[in-house]
Amino acid sequence: MTDTRVRAYRILSALAGLAAVSAVVAVVHDTQGVAVASESCSVQVNLRFPDRPAQVRLRVFNGTRTTGLAERVSQDFKNRGFAMQSPGKSKTRVDEVAVIEYGPKSVGAAQWIRAFFLGQAEPRFSASRTTDVVDVKIGTRYRQLATQTEVNQSLAQLGEPAPPPGTCA
Repeated sequence: MTDTRVRAYRILSALAGLAAVSAVVAVVHDTQGVAVASESCSVQVNLRFPDRPAQVRLRVFNGTRTTGLAERVSQDFKNRGFAMQSPGKSKTRVDEVAVIEYGPKSVGAAQWIRAFFLGQAEPRFSASRTTDVVDVKIGTRYRQLATQTEVNQSLAQLGEPAPPPGTCA
């Protein structure tokens, strides 16, 4: 072996030793401890999409002045296989396509229902809701429910539902 090659091996060995010592010191002197979530989880939510429409319980409210709109939309959802509650009249006027109100038990289902409005319905989560019923308030900009192909495309664009702030899956 030549002197140059021996010198190179010594330098590489010294660098490897320094790297090992640095790694050990970093692990031993780590003050981070256990990682803590930045947001506390006070409510468990169900992010899972239902397997069948019959597993989703819906209640439709009319947030417009159009007579019979809630009944018509309820019938449209019923024809698609959803479990429907009696439609009603909203106490407030809705100036959007729709408002979807839901609780911790129906986060995934609400995302699915939102796809029927092509993602244009405003989602409103309430941690205090104890029921799994999803309330849909139909607004003045509503025209019709999306077709199954449009729903699938909308679901792809909306993505997986995320836990609302202060909750965890």
